[in-house]
Order: sequence, then C-alpha cells, then structure tokens
Amino acid sequence: MTEKDVLTDGKYRLRAPEPEDLDVLFNMENDSSIWMVSGNVVPYSRYQIKKYIQQSQHDFYTDRQIRFMIVRVEDSVVMGSVDLTDIDPYNGRAEVGIALLSEYRGQGVASAALKIISDYGKSFLRLRQLFCMVPSDNKTSVKLFTSNGFTKSGKLSQWLVRVDTYSDVLILQKFF
Repeated sequence: MTEKDVLTDGKYRLRAPEPEDLDVLFNMENDSSIWMVSGNVVPYSRYQIKKYIQQSQHDFYTDRQIRFMIVRVEDSVVMGSVDLTDIDPYNGRAEVGIALLSEYRGQGVASAALKIISDYGKSFLRLRQLFCMVPSDNKTSVKLFTSNGFTKSGKLSQWLVRVDTYSDVLILQKFF
C-alpha cells in the first residue's frame, strides 16, 4: 500500500467532505431512521452542516474525529460516509461508524469502506483497535462488522431508547 492508494481499493475511495457534499450530508444527518444509532435526536440545518465542512480541521489530533465521504471511483458518485470518532491517539483506538444513502445499501459498499478505513487506521494513524456499538437487533450491521474482523466483546443493556422501550447494544472491536 502506497500513500497514493491508501484510501481506495480501486472501486471505492474515501475523501474529505467538500462543499458539494452539503446535500448528501444534509440528507444523511436528517434521516431519522438512523438517529438511534448516531446519537442524534434533532435535525441539522444546512447552515450547521456547511459550517462543519468549512471549519473542520480534518485533523484527528485536533478534532478527535475524521469524516470521509465514500465515493465510487468510476463516476465519483458519493454513496455515504464513514467516520472515525472518539479518537484516542494515546490509547490507539477510535470508534467507527458508517452511513450509506439508502439506494446503496446491500451492495457491499459498507464492507469495502470498512476495509479501507481499517487499513488506514492501522497503517497511517497507527491505531491499535477500532470499535463500534451496534443495536443487538440490527442483524445487518452486526453481520457487517463481524464479517470484517470485529468480535463481540460486550453488551450494554437497555442502552438506546426506542419509542416505548430500550434496546441493548453490542460492543464490537477489531484489533490490529
């Protein structure tokens, strides 16, 4: 892996958010169907997202997070994003999260992006591990992460609120 190709697998590439991504990010951030797992409970305005794009240092030491847009190489279509958050350089870990636009789900895009971001975290950021927290009943996400080298390491009971109940969350980790 060279510096030039670290953020691509030839079919997909990861890149920093651009001003042109405003509509995609606006739609993803305001998709209430994924709010439960994103920790978001209120909509974002276009202004807030525009400000995020403009002001982000895209420096994991400063921001303690990095967002990448997932782009199809052949036509530069933005398909979603993958984030590293809660980055802890001292302990060598980061939480990973993936969000895809609905029309690109179930096509292997998330798995490819997870492999690219894992390689980047290991090789360039020198992280020791990635982790994520997934609702235990989200079988698709559990399968995505476990099929990409993450193992179940714990469970947080009644961690996420739903309409009138709580759901458990699985903690998944990938060690390099």
